[in-house]
Amino acid sequence: MNNSLAEILSELKADFSDSADLTIRNLTLKSERQIKAAIVTIEGLCDKEQLSQSVINPLLPYDFKSMKGAEAADIILNSVMASSDVVVIYTKAEIISFITSGFAVIIVDGAQQMFAVGVQGYSFRGVNEPESEVVQRGSREGFSEPLRVNMSLIRRRMKNPDLVFEQMTVGSESKTQLMLCYIKSRVSAKLLGKLKKRLNKCNLDSVLASGYLSEYLEDEKSSRLFSGVGISERPDTVCGKLTEGRIAVIVDGTPAVLIVPRLFVEEFQGVDDYSNRTYYAAFIRLTKYLSFFAALFLPGLYVALAQFHPEYFPTGILIKTSESLAQTPLPVTLETLAITFIYEIMKEAGLRIPKSLGHAVGIVGALVIGESAVNAGIISSSTLMVVATAAICSYVTSPLYPPVTMLRFIFIIIGGLCGLWGIVIATAVMIISMCSKTSLGVPYMSSLAPFSLRTMRDVFVRADWKSLSKHIIKVQRFKETEV
Repeated sequence: MNNSLAEILSELKADFSDSADLTIRNLTLKSERQIKAAIVTIEGLCDKEQLSQSVINPLLPYDFKSMKGAEAADIILNSVMASSDVVVIYTKAEIISFITSGFAVIIVDGAQQMFAVGVQGYSFRGVNEPESEVVQRGSREGFSEPLRVNMSLIRRRMKNPDLVFEQMTVGSESKTQLMLCYIKSRVSAKLLGKLKKRLNKCNLDSVLASGYLSEYLEDEKSSRLFSGVGISERPDTVCGKLTEGRIAVIVDGTPAVLIVPRLFVEEFQGVDDYSNRTYYAAFIRLTKYLSFFAALFLPGLYVALAQFHPEYFPTGILIKTSESLAQTPLPVTLETLAITFIYEIMKEAGLRIPKSLGHAVGIVGALVIGESAVNAGIISSSTLMVVATAAICSYVTSPLYPPVTMLRFIFIIIGGLCGLWGIVIATAVMIISMCSKTSLGVPYMSSLAPFSLRTMRDVFVRADWKSLSKHIIKVQRFKETEV
């Protein structure tokens, strides 16, 4: 880059169109040659007090005597600068990248090298407990928005020099920074190469959240219904996956970290599983599997049995269900679809409205849609109970909520049109689709398909830690042959 201070500042002003938040502090260094210098920052991203103490105060009184600009720059780096976070840069692109990240860039007239000084001071949310992954035992810390804070949360737990943070930039306009985090001795080089290749092909203008990248990390010919990319807001969860040879993608500005590859059985595993006793962890895990199947199939099976196969109901339940359905004006299929859809509307309303009004939505749902609709004979009590049970079960495995919700509607429609045989065929198609899915070349249904007896120790039940450590279940690497 041209080492003329005036030209550099002119180009920066042109690039930023003289934006009001571009701040340039012109200086004249104490020397016989009256060396010109400038400190470039972005208003609101740096700490002014820290900038004064570590940069301006040490720089102005120093006597550079008869030095030229290049010599003065060397002295600034080696003898004057009071900050511990200093990066030498040479290009205009680097200047823009650093000042928009909260650094202050020192430019000396006549010097080829420039200095980016870490004086970040923008406001951000502190490290709090994540709301989406609540645990009974374990850390209460969750990821925050700043990239460096999230890196420190992982590094503090993984005191291993093999832990690598590799920086990349995505988004042609946003220039969003992200970090690939992995343990060098355990990650597959082929897997890492695939991930980098897909991120380099990302042609988005802006990346404002980790979810923007999920589709780019999915295998092209795999089923898109279930995601092969994990998302976590807990550093302890991410660290556990890193020891298995996974790769974490930390995106600046978002508290959700992507984990690849992702397996289906991991949707039913939680941090508490490895903190509790084996028998209780196995019970909780089996409960999650049962809840998943109930959330997925219960409304569809209810519709199929009520409309095509009522003989499968026990006599007592058949009488009560028939009486309830006979008093409602809608067919059982349409009634189940309507209640399920209304529930989704209520859920979205509860998420979007202010918290102070959340209780009002619950009261309206319970009194108007629940009790009043049943008493008026608009909906049947048995249908309402089935839909409510499926809705509650779907939150037990919350990461699977989107695909379960879509499949629930599909099974209701198929059950109402084709009965049990239609549900059986649709289930077979779903299983085949899931077994054919891969996550960066790794089978999504690993441990189940292809079947592995050894890794089944941590699927439906969790073996004790002595057994897990003995058979190296948790330290499962994705080797070259597996990718």
